[in-house]
Amino acid sequence: MSTINQSLIRLPEVLKRTGFGKAWIYRLISEGRFPAPVKIGVRAVDFVESEVDEWIQSVIETSRNNVA
Repeated sequence: MSTINQSLIRLPEVLKRTGFGKAWIYRLISEGRFPAPVKIGVRAVDFVESEVDEWIQSVIETSRNNVA
């Protein structure tokens, strides 16, 4: 069992952090360009906070590298 503390966040928090809409997030997921959610119930999913944060950081780094 992993000792890493990983928090789960709901879709509204993902939308807030990325600035994207729900449809766009799910499109990115279907294209393999955004971390997939974790199923936590019959009709509920969450996202691993660290994966979302890493994705945001990679977008920032890619953007800055393309400018330079």
